[in-house]
Amino acid sequence: MAIEKIAIGSDHAGFDLKEILKQFLSEEGYELVDMGPASHDSVDYPDYAESVSKRVARGDADLGVLVCGTGLGMTITANKIQGIRAALLYDAFAAHYAKAHNDANVVIFGGRTISPDDARKYLEIFLKEKFEGGRHKKRLDKIAKIESRINRVNGGR
Repeated sequence: MAIEKIAIGSDHAGFDLKEILKQFLSEEGYELVDMGPASHDSVDYPDYAESVSKRVARGDADLGVLVCGTGLGMTITANKIQGIRAALLYDAFAAHYAKAHNDANVVIFGGRTISPDDARKYLEIFLKEKFEGGRHKKRLDKIAKIESRINRVNGGR
C-alpha cells in the first residue's frame, strides 16, 4: 500500500520539529492532517499520540508521525492502540528496518534528541522502504494475536 495520507502530531517539545517535518512531507506531495498542537503551549503528549494513532488504526491515515521531547512517551502511548506498530526512528538503520521488518505504521522522533536534518533523512529512508513480508509478516501476525488476546481479556478496553 502506498502512503498518501499522513496524520502528524506532537507535544510542545516536539512542535518545532513537527512543523519542519510537515513542510518536508508537503513538499514531497503527501496529504497531511495536522492533529496539533497549534503552538508551543504546554500540552500532554498522550492526547496527541492517541489521536494520531487512532486515525491510523481506523484507516483514516496511511501513516502517523509523532514528535515529543525524546520520542519515548509518544512511542509508549502509540503502541497501546490496537493495530499500531510505532517505531522510534533514531538512525538510518532503525528507519530502514522499521519498515522492512516491522512494517511500522507510526513513526516517532525526539524533538530534543535529533536534528531536523537527521529526522528528515530518516523519514525519507522509511518512506522509500518496502515491507519485506515473509517471515516478518508471520511475526507481525503473532503480535496481532497477542493484541487480540489482551483486548479480549480486558473486555475491549
